[in-house]
Amino acid sequence: MVSPKVYRAFFAALILLSTATVGYAYATSPVRDSVGEYHDQSNVPLDQRERVAPLTSDSPQTSDITVVAGHGMDGDESALVAFARNGSVLYHDDSYTGYFDVDPVPNESMTVEYTAEKPLSGPQAEACDAKCTVSFVERVNLTTGEKTHVFSRVIPQDRGANWHDVDRIDDENVLIGDIHQDQVYVVNTTTNITSWRWDAQDDFPITEGGPYPVDWAHLNDVERLSDGRYMASLRNQDQVVFLNESGLMESWTLGEEDNYDILNEQHNPDYIPESRGGPAVIVADSVNDRVVEFQRENGEWVQSWEWNDSDTVWTRDADRLPNGHTLVADTNANRVVEVNRQGQIIWELPFYSPYDVERLGTGDESAGGPSATQAELRTATESVSDRGIYERLAHALFSKKTVSGMWFVLPMWAGLGELVAVAIAALALLVWGVFELRELNLKIETKIPIRVSRETNDDEHF
Repeated sequence: MVSPKVYRAFFAALILLSTATVGYAYATSPVRDSVGEYHDQSNVPLDQRERVAPLTSDSPQTSDITVVAGHGMDGDESALVAFARNGSVLYHDDSYTGYFDVDPVPNESMTVEYTAEKPLSGPQAEACDAKCTVSFVERVNLTTGEKTHVFSRVIPQDRGANWHDVDRIDDENVLIGDIHQDQVYVVNTTTNITSWRWDAQDDFPITEGGPYPVDWAHLNDVERLSDGRYMASLRNQDQVVFLNESGLMESWTLGEEDNYDILNEQHNPDYIPESRGGPAVIVADSVNDRVVEFQRENGEWVQSWEWNDSDTVWTRDADRLPNGHTLVADTNANRVVEVNRQGQIIWELPFYSPYDVERLGTGDESAGGPSATQAELRTATESVSDRGIYERLAHALFSKKTVSGMWFVLPMWAGLGELVAVAIAALALLVWGVFELRELNLKIETKIPIRVSRETNDDEHF
């Protein structure tokens, strides 16, 4: 018979090993270190800041400023950070609860315009009969830190319903993707007058997509095209739609409801026009853990390029650079990467939960980049079978969306391995507790009054 001491040693060893695994991940996490490092460096005089962003001679574009917007988790650790040409922190701001789209400002080399969110405060908050937040657009000079308010509105819902993208049309008008209202509209930021509006309910049934009305379409991206049309991303319908002044251009729709072979809850599609090898659309295909591009051929969308690696988890932005490289915000992998024409990562930056990334001097999003077909880009992918054992196990047991959800709620320093370690420790504690109760030989009488006594056997009598 195995001694109780052996069982106790086994349980203790399991808990100790699991604790050591989690502790090591926490202590050695490059992402956790980077959050503090970027913040600390922003408080150092500019000429004394150290290089924190890697540079590579294989990528001429890394000589330009890279701006990353991170939304954090529940308002924690969100930040807008600009990395200078020498790899140092040029600008850092973490005063808001989430940062989303970030765009360059025309004719302003050191100014960006971004979409962000914050809790509603003051008398308005007291009048709001909900958990209200504020979605707003703001400009900032990355050199001076001077901010300029552009436009804002109160959203009578928590942060998941805030604007994720606002696209500049001209000096006064912006195109807004409104998640809360499931609408795309053009508004004058001076007069507050809306001059054009499209409601997703005009063309899509509420029986499809996400739960209505809480998070039905999740309209997370908009873009004004050079020919005057609009493009929008309906995440929960797995579709990218094209609009004109009359409404939906149905024959141009990319994707189908629940057809995850095409798109699966995508983010930040960028349109590449015919003049640069299109029509094409490059998309962060989020739940499919990849970046994918589609080419328009004979009135149909045909997949023309795809990229991911064994670490890619829930991409949410992909910009095609003029040199044919692709800049990717790999959200749940907590990194930003630059991929060359052969599909190799040549630049990688640890960053907590990046939502959008912009390389200044290369045009807004993919505005300066060629299509994959024109640039003759090489598809490079790795399947789930190429990933670590814990991720293979998770994908075998759960859906892609569930696995993405696991990654999303994990702390920045943890992965699925640490989640398994915590589960093992919790299970070991539970089983150990049951074991000790059995060793005590407790007898519980359920009649009233309840009595708890310890049973004895003949061997225990003297």
